[in-house]
Amino acid sequence: MARIIVVTSGKGGVGKTTSSAAISTGLAKLGHKTVVIDFDIGLRNLDLIMGCERRVVYDFVNVINGDANLTQALIRDKRVEQLYILPASQTRDKDALTREGVEKIIKDLGDMGFDYIICDSPAGIESGALMALYFADEAIVTTNPEVSSVRDSDRILGILSSKSRRAEQGKEPIKEHLLLTRYSPERVSRGEMLSVEDVQEILAIPLLGVIPESQAVLKASNAGEPVILDSDSDAGQCYADTVARLLGEDREFRFLEEGKKGFFSRLFGS
Repeated sequence: MARIIVVTSGKGGVGKTTSSAAISTGLAKLGHKTVVIDFDIGLRNLDLIMGCERRVVYDFVNVINGDANLTQALIRDKRVEQLYILPASQTRDKDALTREGVEKIIKDLGDMGFDYIICDSPAGIESGALMALYFADEAIVTTNPEVSSVRDSDRILGILSSKSRRAEQGKEPIKEHLLLTRYSPERVSRGEMLSVEDVQEILAIPLLGVIPESQAVLKASNAGEPVILDSDSDAGQCYADTVARLLGEDREFRFLEEGKKGFFSRLFGS
């Protein structure tokens, strides 16, 4: 039975799509048949980060409307076996998603033998975001270590506990995970950013991963490659750790401390 995981946040620009791409790629690299679905109807960025924008023929809404079947719309990743992408439509409105249509697609993906269905949610609490989280078993709440981002994530936690199918049916709540992105120990020490402990205290959900502020993320996005494939980068390593923890492995958190400056750095203040 497929695990349905939504990657969500209250605020835009915190790295949800980057995280969806990295986590789904990491799961597939470990042999789990994984599909990542772009719920951001009208904007569509997942295919760019996954490097498959030129291969999009049919999309999520085409399948819901019966213009194409699921096999036609799914894009198989060329780099990682067992990884598939279901892109969003750029020309439709978010209201094009219907609960019945999304439910059927998720059921059909489960019948196709997928182990993981990753739902890349748009920001906020509009219809696309609510649709992305409605069927989830687990949620990866993605936030930056700043007050406005954390506050908006707290609001999302309230929605997860009240507006999901699990909540409506009185089932066990969605399992919540915290993913902290764009973290800089140096900025924390200068008081410009909340610490990991600050964010955990506010949101009070288990910490799944901490992704450092890194140029590797921008470089990978521009190249159309999930950053987890850059195993030499700090961000790539931290996403690999995040995937391992999602699968139940106990891994130490890295890059949380401010690096010690060498003699010349201290001397010249760089």
